[in-house]
Amino acid sequence: MVAAITAASGVSLPDSEILADALVDADIHGISTHGVSRLNVYVRRIQKGLVNPKAELIIERRRGSTLAIDADNGLGQVQAIKALQMLMPVAVEQGVAAATIRHSQHFGALSYYCNKAAAADMILFATTNCEPAMSPEGACQAYFGTNPLAASFPTGKGWPVKIDLATSITARGNIIAAQKRGHAIPPGLALTVDGEPTTDPSAALAGTVLTMAGHKGYALALMVECFAGVLSGAAIGPAVGSMYKSFDRRQDVGHFFCLLDIAAFMDVNDFKRRMDQTIEQIKSCRKRPGVEDVHIPGERSAQKARRNRELGIHIDQTTIDELKKLCEQSGVEFDLECRQPATA
Repeated sequence: MVAAITAASGVSLPDSEILADALVDADIHGISTHGVSRLNVYVRRIQKGLVNPKAELIIERRRGSTLAIDADNGLGQVQAIKALQMLMPVAVEQGVAAATIRHSQHFGALSYYCNKAAAADMILFATTNCEPAMSPEGACQAYFGTNPLAASFPTGKGWPVKIDLATSITARGNIIAAQKRGHAIPPGLALTVDGEPTTDPSAALAGTVLTMAGHKGYALALMVECFAGVLSGAAIGPAVGSMYKSFDRRQDVGHFFCLLDIAAFMDVNDFKRRMDQTIEQIKSCRKRPGVEDVHIPGERSAQKARRNRELGIHIDQTTIDELKKLCEQSGVEFDLECRQPATA
């Protein structure tokens, strides 16, 4: 259904299926802030001519194992997957491949691309800049996006070690979700436009999210901006268009990918054995009082994905209503299978 709605907006069916896979994968892994709930705004931006549904991936520069790519204002998820597919054979040949991507959009969860690489026995380091949401340390004006960075590492456990984190103290999507539900946000996450602490999600979205770890998060956000914004030639800081507010201009988001082929460094099976050994050593660390298990980044999302594939994905009523409306507008049958959650 998600692919059919996207295709009805003028996107090719293969590209629509890429977007649908990325959105559903986010929901399956419990990252609902980057899942199907985003479809409505993507379609609206296509309809307003702010996203090119027929975009091509344009290689502007190529040197050795590096690419400078123009996403042609296409859907972020679609163009990022195509860029990753271009990098993979280069990484196999050269050991390492890197790309900058400009003229793109919000492209969902970075872990989606990193996990794709891990499944191919590769390691992807990925960053992206975003619409202004977070102030530099000491300021109260939103300059940076939440500027996430991510990497996934294959293991022999059936799931990758996945590091995917915003450089803000919380993902902006969590504040958007709280606003939709009419809930307050916890203290210590955001400031108003005047620099005052707030628990009101609307005031937080109008103001600024705080960086994680104070000046350290600020430094990481700047590093991401340099890789994804400055180096790519994309918009920088406040020049990045807002997906939800800027319906008068394009976003021009930038991404940076660096892909490593593990086999260029060591035997893949040996790498996975060493990763498993690392996991077991971490889990065997002496635990704090009341703690039953030391979790590894990516472990719980993999467990959640297994449960969701068996039991189905919870979608909030607002998103269901948006999907129904999109189906009516595009002439697509609403075929979302809804069922009550199982009781204990």
